[in-house]
Amino acid sequence: MRILTDYNIMNKCYRGASIAVGNFDGVHLGHQAIIRKAEKFSSNYPLGILTFSPHPREFFNPQSSSFRLMSDKSRNNRLNKLGVKILYQINFDTAMASLSPYNFAKKVIAKGLGAKNIVVGADFCFGKNRAGDVNMLIELGNELGFSVEIAQTVSNNGKVLSSTNIRNLLSKGFTREAAKMLGHWHRLDGVVISGDQRGRTLSYPTANISLDGIHKPRLGVYSVFIDILTGSKRGSYNGVTSIGTKPMFGENAVNCETYIFDFHEDIYGEEISVALVDFIRPEENFSSVDELILQMGLDCGKAKKSLNLE
Repeated sequence: MRILTDYNIMNKCYRGASIAVGNFDGVHLGHQAIIRKAEKFSSNYPLGILTFSPHPREFFNPQSSSFRLMSDKSRNNRLNKLGVKILYQINFDTAMASLSPYNFAKKVIAKGLGAKNIVVGADFCFGKNRAGDVNMLIELGNELGFSVEIAQTVSNNGKVLSSTNIRNLLSKGFTREAAKMLGHWHRLDGVVISGDQRGRTLSYPTANISLDGIHKPRLGVYSVFIDILTGSKRGSYNGVTSIGTKPMFGENAVNCETYIFDFHEDIYGEEISVALVDFIRPEENFSSVDELILQMGLDCGKAKKSLNLE
């Protein structure tokens, strides 16, 4: 998949695609429906995605709490797996935010990308102050030379598939319900960083990753699948993850610490992906280290049953 960041500099080979448009945070089943609709035209044109970085919500409200389900890199990796050939990851800045619906359609879609076909969700809005809707986009496409397809809203058990609804489920620890909307396990990706190494002294060494900029699931302990993506130990593993603030040790920042079963290798600096399978218990504050160690053993037992390892 080729990633392009400037719509003004487009080689001929990157123009004329069938493009699905959106933020694609989570790449859930609703997003996948939009991509599949765009793919129907990719026998004649390459399959592309048009999205923005930073997310418009981050641009307009940079002080808002972290809301994204995944980073740009994680989203892009999943889009690549879906067969996307070209990702137009356009910079969202003051100039972009100021474009009228007409100028967005003309300068970005028609002239910049030379798009042949555009697919959007039924609730798609665009241009300054989100003044443009799907009906306006169809009219502009007729005028400017690109066709527009509308992907209807997808629901699951009566609930609309949306990043907002998935965030709400994860905030309650409903990982399997979220997975049904995503079409895949919700994953936390990152580079293994050095922690305080307290887990080693407790006989439960952990691989720690940062959750900065990412929506925090319900704090507590989860059974997980782990993929080590780089290095000599790359592969798939099982384990248990704690997402929390370490109240017993007076630490307030939210940490993601993963204990990999039967694994004792050094993977600092390697990229890992942690799939949340089942919520086991909420975060607790223990009165002693011995009590904490005992609970860790119980957590591991429950996690193994959750993952069908026992």
